Formats: sequence, structure tokens, C-alpha cells
Amino acid sequence: MAAITSSGGKRLVLVSGRAHMDLAEAIARELETELVHTDARTFANGEIYARYSESIRGSDVFVIQSHCPPLNEWLMEQLIMVDAAKRASAKRITVVAPFYPYARQDKKGRGREPISARLIADLFTAAGADRIISVDLHAAQIMGFFDGPFDQLFAMPVLMEHFQAQLDPSTLTVVSPDMGRVKVADVWSDKLGAPLAIIHKRRDPKVPNQVSVHEIVGQVEGRVCLIVDDLIDTGRTIVKAAEALKAHGATGVVVAATHAVFSDPAVELLQSEFIDSVVVTDTLPVPESKRWDRLTVLPIAPLIARAIHEVFDDGSVTSMFDGAA
Repeated sequence: MAAITSSGGKRLVLVSGRAHMDLAEAIARELETELVHTDARTFANGEIYARYSESIRGSDVFVIQSHCPPLNEWLMEQLIMVDAAKRASAKRITVVAPFYPYARQDKKGRGREPISARLIADLFTAAGADRIISVDLHAAQIMGFFDGPFDQLFAMPVLMEHFQAQLDPSTLTVVSPDMGRVKVADVWSDKLGAPLAIIHKRRDPKVPNQVSVHEIVGQVEGRVCLIVDDLIDTGRTIVKAAEALKAHGATGVVVAATHAVFSDPAVELLQSEFIDSVVVTDTLPVPESKRWDRLTVLPIAPLIARAIHEVFDDGSVTSMFDGAA
């Protein structure tokens, strides 16, 4: 049976889109169940089709999808799967989107711009989603865009366990790569018992549209610096930050991030001489072609599986985290 049934008769069903099957299968293993098979395909003209191979009527359905390239295709697939679950009479539908799509478009910076992160929430609502689970949102305000329960999970405990075994807090400084990450970096600082430094980016008026000057607030000379961020996209910001830290006397630079977006030329840039190691989770697939010897990829499935279990049992997702946010 590809589902879990509670003592109260509720039935948990896990289904997954095609973007990151390895993660979905790992989540299923953690829950000691199986994924319900989905007949999903893309037609020649690009249209997507999805149908569940067994009845999910009255079930608590969790629709898992990672939003990696081609992001819009996988987003549409997840929306179609939610719609299919609604029309198949699922009792409750939870969207599991480890990396929330369009999260960086969370506000209007200029006139005539969209708030695409809000649009995504509206699309999930229109498709029939009752709840959303995601990991380390780029902006916490996104939770308010969805008119229903929104559980934000934090990868910090997963990453923290790795670094507590690897780094000496007496010689460590936690670094926020910009002002937007200060709150998260401050929690890292408290948890690791290490001081905090902040990189302030400002634009050089002589070089339009380029962040070319870094001011560092905090003690980094003679210390190993741990840069913490929610995601790494092209890697340019991280590499510039690492270069600035080394220029200010840091003896080592390690990077921790939840989401390995790794758009080109990230893999090439992150192998910079200024970065000693990079640690990410597998919220997004990291193929062998995007791995190198100084990259560590940690599994996120146990965290997501525990959250799914809490939601299914009407437990507390918040209780999973002690001051992580």
C-alpha cells in the first residue's frame, strides 16, 4: 500500500512531480511509505498531463515538487497535479515546494513591476491547495501571500550539525553577505558561539550597475569566516564577499546555503581560490556535472518528512525549531 493510515482512519498520500524524484523518494523512505505512482507526461506541444494511478479520495495528499530549470514547466506540472488531486476528491492538499518559485520577486521595487511571489500563491490557491510547506524562504512575508497555513521549514539544524563538527568556534566568525541576511546570521552566531560580521555592499558610482566595493563590519582578520545565505544562484555575490574577506585577513572562507540554484557560471566561480568549501542541501537537484571536490550536499529529506508527519498528525511544525528563525 503506497500510503499511511492513522489510527483515526486518515490516509496520507505522497505524490511527486518529475523535477527531483530522488528527493521525493528519500522523503517517502523517511516516512516508511511509497510514492503513489503518477502518470505524468509532456506532450509534443509542451502541454503537461498528470493522472494518479490509484484512488486518493478522502486522503491527505502531499504534492512534492522542486522548482529547478525548466522552472515554469515544473511549476505548471505541480499546479496540474494539485488540480487533479482536488478533482479526485482529496480531503486536504498540501503543496510541498522546498524551493519556493519566484521568491525573489516578493515586492515592488519600481513602478509597473509584478509581485510574482504573490501570484504563485494565488495560483496554488486557485488550483486547490489547502496548505504550503517550503524551506528557507527568501522573504518571510511570502507566507502572508497564501490565504491558508504556510509552514516555513529551516535548514539551519541540518547545516549546523555539519559545521559544529567541522569548525572551531574560537577562531570562527559568522558572516552575513548583505543586510538582508543579518537576522539569520545572528542566530547562527548565537548557536555556534561565534562573533558576527556583516558585509555592506555599496555601488561604485564610477561603475554603473556593479556592486564593486565591500565594507566589512566586524572582526575577520585571522579568523575562519562562515558566510550564511539562503541560496546561491550565479555565485557572483558569494565570490565577491569571499574575496573581500580574504583581503581583510580572513584565514579561510566557507559558505553555507540552503538552495543550490547554481545558474551558470556558478560552478566555475565557486571553485575560486577565495572559497575553501561550500555546503548546501538537496532542496534542488545537484547533478554530478555541478559537483566538485569542495562541495558538500546534505540531505533535506528527513526535515521535510518530519514536517509532513507533523502536518498529517495535526501536530506542531513550529515545535521542530528552537529559535531557528
